[in-house]
Amino acid sequence: MYYYFTIISTIMTDRGNKGSNDSHIAPEDGAMWYDTGERSREDFSMSDYRTEHDSMGDILVEEKRLWGAQTQRSLENFRIGTEKMPPEVIRALIQIKLAAARANSALGKLSAEKLSLIECSCEELLSGGYDDEFPLKVWQTGSGTQTNMNVNEVISRMCLLRSGGKVSVHPNDDVNMSQSSNDVFPSAMHVAALSVIGEKLLPSLDALAGEFGRLEEENTGIIKTGRTHLQDAVPITFSQEISGWRASLLKDREMISRSSEALLELAIGGTAVGTALNCPEGFSDICVGCLNEITSCNFMSSGNRFHALSSKGELAAVHGTLRALAADLMKIANDIRWLASGPRCGLGEITIPENEPGSSIMPGKVNPTQCEAVCMAAVQVLGNDAAVGIAASQGNFELNVYMPVIIYDFLQSARLLSDVMDSFRTNCVSGIRAVPEKMEYYLSRSLMTVTALSPAVGYENACSFARRALEENITLKQAALDSGLVSEEEYDRLTDPENMV
Repeated sequence: MYYYFTIISTIMTDRGNKGSNDSHIAPEDGAMWYDTGERSREDFSMSDYRTEHDSMGDILVEEKRLWGAQTQRSLENFRIGTEKMPPEVIRALIQIKLAAARANSALGKLSAEKLSLIECSCEELLSGGYDDEFPLKVWQTGSGTQTNMNVNEVISRMCLLRSGGKVSVHPNDDVNMSQSSNDVFPSAMHVAALSVIGEKLLPSLDALAGEFGRLEEENTGIIKTGRTHLQDAVPITFSQEISGWRASLLKDREMISRSSEALLELAIGGTAVGTALNCPEGFSDICVGCLNEITSCNFMSSGNRFHALSSKGELAAVHGTLRALAADLMKIANDIRWLASGPRCGLGEITIPENEPGSSIMPGKVNPTQCEAVCMAAVQVLGNDAAVGIAASQGNFELNVYMPVIIYDFLQSARLLSDVMDSFRTNCVSGIRAVPEKMEYYLSRSLMTVTALSPAVGYENACSFARRALEENITLKQAALDSGLVSEEEYDRLTDPENMV
């Protein structure tokens, strides 16, 4: 049975890793020290620290923290930016560690006692509440090794505490058994990417497409002028215009879903360079099977792990479909804010919700802020796509070493698109209303209905009608009738908007 515990400030001493008191180096004496932002350096005393050890020697770690030496070194060595490794990646790594422990146990390499401790620790981490134990920056080693070790170390210490200090579960030898950062981290990238697509992106996309479907039905039969090149074009129904928006989103969904299937192949089992060194036979398939039970997905071992370690083409390809979605969303948002422009000096064919004041100086001004947010999010995604593409090209020899930035940008794009689609749907699209009288006004003045006369009088004659009407500021009908080339009955029949849509 799993049981849970709370880490408190009086957390017990790590008996397995801590040296004697005499070996402690006080912070003021030059030991590496990490500022958590909670207290100043002067506020700390020796009792606030424990000594952790790795292959490079001893290092001080805050007593209440679960991480170990390698995490601490990364904190000291990579004080770069504010971007931390995304929580989706941490969750995926924990799921992989749980699956790997079960696989190693099934193969007789990990004791039942250690398996139980690792399982309980992973389950507790997955239940949430430990985000502060994974503080590492995106801007670290390009293989993600330090974040992999951060997870290994946290699980290791939780196991030690859970056993009352009696059982030492080593972060490398036990938690990382049969694995390498080089196959674990790219596997976690795929798991994290699929989770955010399936749990956030596609549901948000479906909801927005569904809202456009409702809007399409609501506006059946309303005819308006179409526009191409920002110029008047032949008539179209408003529902037809909306259907174009909806279909774009559904096409994007299809592309995202289809391309995402490539992410089901995982690098796990390739270890350092794809040769499966130190990985027992059968580990990969058992591990993937355990991971599928944990995630309810259908992952599989990569058919070529040399490719899986060195190439990030699949993630670049899937992000390309996110770029396509971003492009369509920007197009739709721009259409809507053009159509809603005004209220008196713009097109004004639709109204959108007035959510907040639009100006700090112009009283009564309301702006299409949701549309602007969509466009800004789309711009970020387009920029991320360039970064992902460039980073994916850096698979030197047996390993890509730009993986943290690839998955950071990928997940940011997916999250941004999900959130902005939800906001756009609830705060803008759901409140769109047609202004039929304005649509009729523009339609009645459009010169492009002349297109329907072209088969009867010829292209050049029809063109002359439109030019004369524009130049002399008369109606198209008057210009056509004055030519003597078409009767009033014929004109009315051919230019009836209902026959043109």
